[in-house]
Amino acid sequence: MSSLREFRCEICGLVTTNPLRWFVVECGESRLTVLRWDPDSASIPDARHLCGETHAQVYISRWFESVCAPPRPDYSTMPSG
Repeated sequence: MSSLREFRCEICGLVTTNPLRWFVVECGESRLTVLRWDPDSASIPDARHLCGETHAQVYISRWFESVCAPPRPDYSTMPSG
């Protein structure tokens, strides 16, 4: 007897046991990989599940904003001149 596994979209919260056209994202601080849906990649412990191309794009944009945003300059330590 097999049990159905539910997956939840990281962006909208949609839950399904039949993820058609979904994407899997693996990410860390300096690396992001987008994969087509398959049970093996979806089962990776840190995998993010996204219900379609639009939400995959949203997730990628948010990741870039959080990781790649340049730090604010600290002008208080710069010499005046």
